[in-house]
Amino acid sequence: MDITHLVAKRSTCLRRQVGAILVKDKRILATGYNGAPSGIAHCLDIGCLREKKRIPSGERHELCKASHAEQNAIVQAATYGIPIKDSTLFCTNLPCSICIKMIINAGIKTVFYEDGYPDALSEELIKEAGIKLTKIQKNVK
Repeated sequence: MDITHLVAKRSTCLRRQVGAILVKDKRILATGYNGAPSGIAHCLDIGCLREKKRIPSGERHELCKASHAEQNAIVQAATYGIPIKDSTLFCTNLPCSICIKMIINAGIKTVFYEDGYPDALSEELIKEAGIKLTKIQKNVK
């Protein structure tokens, strides 16, 4: 999880820094952090659309310029031709319902996370898909 937190420091989101790592056979396959797509202005530079519209956390995921860390890790693997089926996802936060759908379709069966995320549909999808979900205690220094 320490590496996941290091990846999260690259985030350009003003609300929450999230990092994700895909691992298989004790090897890091891909990493991701939340931020605007390549070539698009970052919230750090132009402000947060969600803050301007007063959208609560966990609602209206589509009204955000950023891609989530989990999405970016999956896309990074796809871009470089790295198979991630049966890999394990480590993430600083519980994935939202949009990310969980991508995780299910990518064949990721295990997710470790530290902080929750207010998305009841995500938890329903996790149970229905049989994803092994493990909450990790934060390493307080």
